[in-house]
Amino acid sequence: MNLRFVRLIALAGVALTMPSFVFAQATPAPASAVVTPALDFSGVIFGNFNYRTDSASRAATGGKSPNAFTIERAYLNFRMPAGENGQIRVTTDVYQNTNNSTNAYYAGWAVRIKYGFLQYTGARNTFGNNSSVLGRVGILQTVVIDQMEAFWPRYLGNTAVERAGYFSSADAGVSSLMTLSNQRGEIYATVTNGPGYTTFDRDRFKDLAVRATLTPMAKGKNAILRTFAITPWVYKGWIASSFAAGGPGQVGPGENGAITSGMARDRYGLFAGVKERRLVAAIDLSQRHDEGDSGGNTAASPRIVRDSTGRLLSGFVIGRPTEWFDSAHPSAFSFVARFDHFTPSVDPAGPTYVGTRPVYKYWLLGASYDANQRVTFTPGAEITLPDAAWVSASVTYGSGFLKGNGPEHMPRHTTFDLAAGKDLGERVSLRFSALNVTDALFLTGFENSFAGTHYTNPREITGQVKVKFHY
Repeated sequence: MNLRFVRLIALAGVALTMPSFVFAQATPAPASAVVTPALDFSGVIFGNFNYRTDSASRAATGGKSPNAFTIERAYLNFRMPAGENGQIRVTTDVYQNTNNSTNAYYAGWAVRIKYGFLQYTGARNTFGNNSSVLGRVGILQTVVIDQMEAFWPRYLGNTAVERAGYFSSADAGVSSLMTLSNQRGEIYATVTNGPGYTTFDRDRFKDLAVRATLTPMAKGKNAILRTFAITPWVYKGWIASSFAAGGPGQVGPGENGAITSGMARDRYGLFAGVKERRLVAAIDLSQRHDEGDSGGNTAASPRIVRDSTGRLLSGFVIGRPTEWFDSAHPSAFSFVARFDHFTPSVDPAGPTYVGTRPVYKYWLLGASYDANQRVTFTPGAEITLPDAAWVSASVTYGSGFLKGNGPEHMPRHTTFDLAAGKDLGERVSLRFSALNVTDALFLTGFENSFAGTHYTNPREITGQVKVKFHY
């Protein structure tokens, strides 16, 4: 953090404390007990066990599969008030630098700041009932990933735009959030460095972004449709040229022949979804436009600016099927399915890509069971195979559904699901799935005569052929 940024935070702290100081000078008051602001602390930790079977990994270990326990992330959240309308938030993250070229100093787990900002809320009810405007300065949420994570559980993986490298989920800068009246939505705008919270600012340019989240059905009668939100967003950024510093013989407009203008780093998209206990579903359409330069920036070797446009389509569903038909009885079982279709460049350059367009597809399928109100088990595995094939498996363990209204429980149970698929070219794909492979039989409900008694479904095997006529 540079000196100018530190001074900005210091001035903000002085501004918050100044009114009480002036009041004390003007009207002396009797001494009172010092009240320590309340500190709100919470945290979440995710760990996993990795077992790799790809040839590149096995080549480094004598043909054996490398494996390791690791902590994927550990968020510790600290919040405390800073005056009547202010708040301070600090969120730490745990990471491990596995790059051998840069981890010579320390290769273990380290703690870093993901969020660290001062927030001030004002203009309450100025634009209608329950409206407000808040401002933040520090390391804060970027334009849209935080909104997407309100629908997508981050413990299952990054959102599609972050996974595709569009931008980071946090960055240093300033932001403002305007909450609209009568539950109509919100508007969020940011001015950030650009590289994200995991690295330092590499150039003089700042990135601008804004999103508008609208909830047109918030006053409706249907519980699921009331949660519908649509979010268009725009991110306008710049990066420095490779010739920003200039050099001997360079012919740019800046000092020493430097290129002083920025190159485009733009993203925009549309995110829409519903979020209710019985059903969470969303779709994301995004596009990015990047510029880069090459050559020598000299008369003999002119600078060449190249464009690159990429596209992303992502959708996911998280549901509790039994609650769709009987919402009065909460279900501990849920399923999740997600698909990403990422095109890094719609018009790739170079002889390697003549007549082709690289596409990356990502599948995630799984199931979960809430053992109680505090613990959820989601075991599963996903493997991407050569030649556009994939396979996934999940194991669901239940400690026993509640019998009637309790307190007795039914016997514990375990089920195993398997799925596999393969793309046959760009238009045809095959998919095979088997649910409850072991054909386990157990009670899922033992109720009165009104609700009835229910068993799990027997083994289900399905096959699917998908043919795309248009894209």
